[in-house]
Amino acid sequence: MKPHSLKHLALAICTALSTSAMAASFDIHDLDSKISPCADFNGFVNAKWVAANPIPADKTRWGAFDALREQSLNTQHEIVEAAAKNADRAAAGSIEQKIGWFYRAGMDEAAIEKAGLGPIKSELDRIAALKTPQDIADYIIDEHARGLGELFMFGAGADFKNSKVQIGFAMEGGLALPTSEYYSKPEYKDLRSAYVAHVARILQLAGTSEADAKRDADRVLAFETRLAAASLTPVEGRKPENQYHFVSVADADKASPNFSWSKFLAAQHADIQGGFSLSQPKFFAEFDKMLVDVPVSHWQAYLRAHAIDGAAPYLSKAFADESFAFYKNKLNGQKQEELRWKRVLGATNRTMGMALGELYVAKAFPPESKTRAMELVKNVVAALKTRIEGLDWMSADTKKKALEKWASFLPKIGYPDKWRDWSGLQVKPDDYFGNILAAARFNHAWDVAKIGKPTDRLEWGMTPQTVNAYYNPTDNTINFPAAILQPPFFDAKADDALNYGGIGAVIGHEATHGFDDEGSQFDAQGNNVNWWSKEDREKFDARTARLVKQFDAYEALPGKHVNGQLTLGENIADLGGLNVAWDAFQIALKANPKENKKIDGYTPDQRFFLNWARVWRGSVRPERAQVMLNADPHAPTQFRAIAAPSNMPAFATSFGCKAGDSMVRGGDAQVKIW
Repeated sequence: MKPHSLKHLALAICTALSTSAMAASFDIHDLDSKISPCADFNGFVNAKWVAANPIPADKTRWGAFDALREQSLNTQHEIVEAAAKNADRAAAGSIEQKIGWFYRAGMDEAAIEKAGLGPIKSELDRIAALKTPQDIADYIIDEHARGLGELFMFGAGADFKNSKVQIGFAMEGGLALPTSEYYSKPEYKDLRSAYVAHVARILQLAGTSEADAKRDADRVLAFETRLAAASLTPVEGRKPENQYHFVSVADADKASPNFSWSKFLAAQHADIQGGFSLSQPKFFAEFDKMLVDVPVSHWQAYLRAHAIDGAAPYLSKAFADESFAFYKNKLNGQKQEELRWKRVLGATNRTMGMALGELYVAKAFPPESKTRAMELVKNVVAALKTRIEGLDWMSADTKKKALEKWASFLPKIGYPDKWRDWSGLQVKPDDYFGNILAAARFNHAWDVAKIGKPTDRLEWGMTPQTVNAYYNPTDNTINFPAAILQPPFFDAKADDALNYGGIGAVIGHEATHGFDDEGSQFDAQGNNVNWWSKEDREKFDARTARLVKQFDAYEALPGKHVNGQLTLGENIADLGGLNVAWDAFQIALKANPKENKKIDGYTPDQRFFLNWARVWRGSVRPERAQVMLNADPHAPTQFRAIAAPSNMPAFATSFGCKAGDSMVRGGDAQVKIW
């Protein structure tokens, strides 16, 4: 969790499928006539397709949503291949040259294999030389300065109490397993054993004897188990009060007698003025104790294992294969590794994603797409205003503040207005891991340099080639990257029903995030202050509690239910977003009556909901589903397809559903919020 975790990711990213599987128009042959839309709308729209499209061996998920991701990846692949081919004669220091050399180095398997353990040998030697708690503290400080933060995360973010200024955030971390509960619950005993075996194997690959590797692996698990006991659960981590704890540097030093925050901040070159957020005091108190009461040899085992583990995907085949075997196969159920070009492209995106985005936009996102998308945003956001104005459960004073927040929304479409400067990043054509390290240091320095400066609302936290969207409560922006502004979400040639049921609902989703259980705790300026009356907040909580109950009842795996509290923010946004998109769609129909006709036998109203369900089609491996149930704030897609429509009378009317049908929630079971 970083300060940037406040950005709500609207859509759970699925894995790729062939772009031909997803046409711009809606293919009614995918519908299953044997299933009533009033009994199981997801099954009616998606069951037939899911049955015909099993999960490929190199994926943990397979769904319609990520057809766009595959399309984006293929476009990016063309870009990086061309950049690699032309890098030597590209303009010196240009992003084309940097991306080309980075990608070329990553694809040079022979050189990477020959290097073996060499790229991290000096790091392991440094760890082996540690002798005292002060040595360990100094090592951690230096690792952060190099952008390789151990134990916790540190970066810039808007001050929760003065969002116009960027401050430093120190956030808990240090765990290899998905959440803190994996270290304590009996049901994950086998996974803990598998993790210990994995750690032992990577240590042996790096030259540790079998006996010492097993001993050290046990030490690593014990070390992380202690960190986990002081860490937040995912539900706790969503609460703003657990994400921000402002302290002066002097007070931070007093709270951590064994770790000098003043020394740490100086090493990061952070412009700390009044103080910073030591966001999880319990975690950092435990970390400080562990510096002195955990033996140095145990610290070395932990640091050595994490150094190897973090580097493994970029090292020779034996290391990469072991990383895959545990994290992707054992933990998430993936049967085969992805092709190398996709893995290297992934690394390119993690290190120079915005630079690649500049090339992506030039190739794949025409200006007219941005213009049309802005029109849809304007229409949907206007519908949200009308909904707020018409709320019968909110008082006039609170409603006034809600409308002030609405009025201060900043929509950002496609790509940044100003591109980032990459001139300080040095990339070599023949040193893959060296490039990874150089980018880590460069990106950390760029991030930390924002501390003490004004918050830039125009900055993007997601690359244009990312198939997703997000809302950021601390700057009150809604953001739609270029790659999601494609069919099936958005197509200028499609009928309004599909566009409003697709990208319209996404736009509404992101806007509603400003008023979900977390976003509603931030005001129009992005400050974490209460703008609600006590009575209105109680009414809001009562309504959201019914949504928690609805999702708690969904069984995703045998005996495993969705966590309605963990997924509450996304579920509020789905419900509000679909309602708002529906309202905007109805206005569009009245303005353009020629659209009010059946297509392929379905009315515009029906097609609106059909496209909403279509974008959630897909399946997931049980192992991956388990991880997501524990850690992901998004509910499984099959429930997102049905949950919001089942609360909307408009859906029942559109498909002729009656009281008592599964897709019709009535009385106290029906959820109405925004």
